[in-house]
Amino acid sequence: MLAILVHTISKTRTTPRTLGEERLTEANFSNVQSTLSSTRPILSSSHSTRSTTHPKECCSLAIVVKTMPEREACPLKMEEVCLNSEPVFDVVNEYEGEGDCSVVEQDEETGAKHSKKEPPPPTVGLEFDSFDEAYDFYNIYAKEQGFGIRVSNSWFRSKRKERYRAKLSCSSAGFKKKSEANNPRPETRTGCPAMVVIRLVDSKRWRIVEVELEHNHQVSPQIKRFYKSHKKMILAARKAQPQAKPATEIHTIKLYRTAAMDAVSNGYSNVSEREGSHPVDHPKHLELKEGDAYAVYNFFCRMKLTCPNFFYLMDLDHDGCLKNVFWADARSRTAYGYFCDTVAIDTTCLANKYEIPLISFVGVNHHGESVLLGCGFIGHESVEYFDWIFRAWLKCMLGRPPQVIVTDQCKPLQVAVSEVFPKARHCFCLWYIMQRVPEKLGGLRGFDEIRKHLNKAVYNSLKIIEFETSWTEMIKKHGLGDNKWLRTLYEERKQWVPVYLKDTSFAGMIPIQENESLNPFFDGYVHKHTSFKEFVDKYDLALYRKHLKEATADMQSKNSSFELKTRCNFEVQLSKVYTKEIFNKFQSEVEGMYSCFNTRQVSVNGPIITYIVKERVQIEGNEKEVRSYEVLFETSQVDIRCICSLFNYKGYLCRHALNVLNYNGVEEIPSRYIMRRWCKDFKCQHVDQGSTDIVVYNPVYWQNHLHKCAVPVVEGGAQSEENYKVALHELQKLLNRFNLVDDSLV
Repeated sequence: MLAILVHTISKTRTTPRTLGEERLTEANFSNVQSTLSSTRPILSSSHSTRSTTHPKECCSLAIVVKTMPEREACPLKMEEVCLNSEPVFDVVNEYEGEGDCSVVEQDEETGAKHSKKEPPPPTVGLEFDSFDEAYDFYNIYAKEQGFGIRVSNSWFRSKRKERYRAKLSCSSAGFKKKSEANNPRPETRTGCPAMVVIRLVDSKRWRIVEVELEHNHQVSPQIKRFYKSHKKMILAARKAQPQAKPATEIHTIKLYRTAAMDAVSNGYSNVSEREGSHPVDHPKHLELKEGDAYAVYNFFCRMKLTCPNFFYLMDLDHDGCLKNVFWADARSRTAYGYFCDTVAIDTTCLANKYEIPLISFVGVNHHGESVLLGCGFIGHESVEYFDWIFRAWLKCMLGRPPQVIVTDQCKPLQVAVSEVFPKARHCFCLWYIMQRVPEKLGGLRGFDEIRKHLNKAVYNSLKIIEFETSWTEMIKKHGLGDNKWLRTLYEERKQWVPVYLKDTSFAGMIPIQENESLNPFFDGYVHKHTSFKEFVDKYDLALYRKHLKEATADMQSKNSSFELKTRCNFEVQLSKVYTKEIFNKFQSEVEGMYSCFNTRQVSVNGPIITYIVKERVQIEGNEKEVRSYEVLFETSQVDIRCICSLFNYKGYLCRHALNVLNYNGVEEIPSRYIMRRWCKDFKCQHVDQGSTDIVVYNPVYWQNHLHKCAVPVVEGGAQSEENYKVALHELQKLLNRFNLVDDSLV
């Protein structure tokens, strides 16, 4: 990605002069302070200008706007593009076709030379989230090497017209078609073989499957020229700048690469990441663009007026700059009262360097769907800032911490979690770790075999000794003993490998199979360049759709009869209890009982009987293998536990345990294995612990608790016209009773 530095020079000057730093965040909250003082007197803020050291290479993928300090020279060699001049290339389609890829001239840089890391070369196995990301990666590499690229071939699936394979070639690849014109253009291509071939895998990610780095013509990064394929980077940089006024000054944009793109992607790089220290001097406040500050402030004002139980906090530094923001609406606070057992702290926007540093607290509702429990913006990835966000969230939730917290591996985040939630079980998101495998190991020889071996160790190990043995074999076989990333994963294995987490209840929060995936709560509403203003505009829409989906699922669960696929009593029993989504998942386990065979007793220890259940498991394609699962059954209390621990991971019994219960003539699942959080009427049955004996005057607590109790009434009343009339009538009767009580006290 690119960071942008803006310098201003006079028309009569030939070299740019530096200016003092401008903070373009529009974080002047003086108006905010006066307005908010009447509702929440916790803020004080003023506009300030802060000095900084020269910009260094940073790991941010977002676009940052700054100017250079007056007394320091730019430490990086940069390329200048005059914003007031005409574009140096024609505006064409997003990607070049087979047309000419001619170059245009550009002035050479002057000044002292500075060492600069080259971007990582394309390697077989690297994967990307989209075709655009793969194209941009190769385009940035090409620009640093001194050549242009184009899409020379694409393969599409005929029915859906979906691209599934593409060849990105050097702009000098192939030759032009012979022209019959009187004065044909001279041949500029050389038949260059340099290229990469990318392919869509698993219908989600693009993988480099073939690479050729050698050119048959001169390529030099010292020859600074713009190819047409580089136009996207320049247009993006120009678009990020404010509209130039018809003033007497020229604005020069300077581009430099970031450390994120310079890092080697094979797991052996010494460049520090989110997981470790931060050698770069990042701004330690929220970088708001024009209109963002007012949009955020207006959003809070509107929410506070329309939702009295809306909670928010702002964190300001001594200069009045906005460091952190946290908020939670009434539904989020109510939802936490129901689903406070397991919470995921989603930092996807931070990990992927989105423009908005969004952090979300997410739980799982009674349908197994994600539910928002609060979110915020964090100004810097440090222990201090994470600590503030976590304490703000904990205060919002009345000081009641979750039992299990799931995060990524960010080191400052880990420290903050241990400080704020010392009694919670802190685990790392397995899906996030496995998504990074191509990035970290994709450049290694035998990558496909390495990944297959890693997946087997992580997903198929039923015992700790199996994981340890499989991991050791992988390291030795592929010579990975010096791989820093794998060493770190192994050291932290007890926080992310499923076999070490069998005693932890996750309520379906983490995936335990290769084909399972997770989507961020705001997936589809936030992208890499979403601004603060855009996000607060989309926030209401995102939550409205999530709430509508939950309300629809509630109605379907209560009013629909579920289709039964077997004659098993367990299926009939839980069809009357579980919500539809959870029942469908449990139903697949009931059906899976028929893939189990040879249930046999292997040992007896008092009332505890050990069984071995064999199952045919599909692995790759149509290939199947037989796996054995150990199941313990306690006869006096009808307790059961399977070595696969599906009940702890997902919250319902597995096919192996059901098989043993059926084998022993048990016709109904014991109530202890029917989690109340999956029941259709869970919200109606749920009673807040300790809420019956309220003797201390605490109107804030009363308001929060009453609001939580009232939400099921509101949701039930909105399901039909008849329910609406009944709820409205009863509420009016309740208000009349309040009025009578008030009159009697006068």
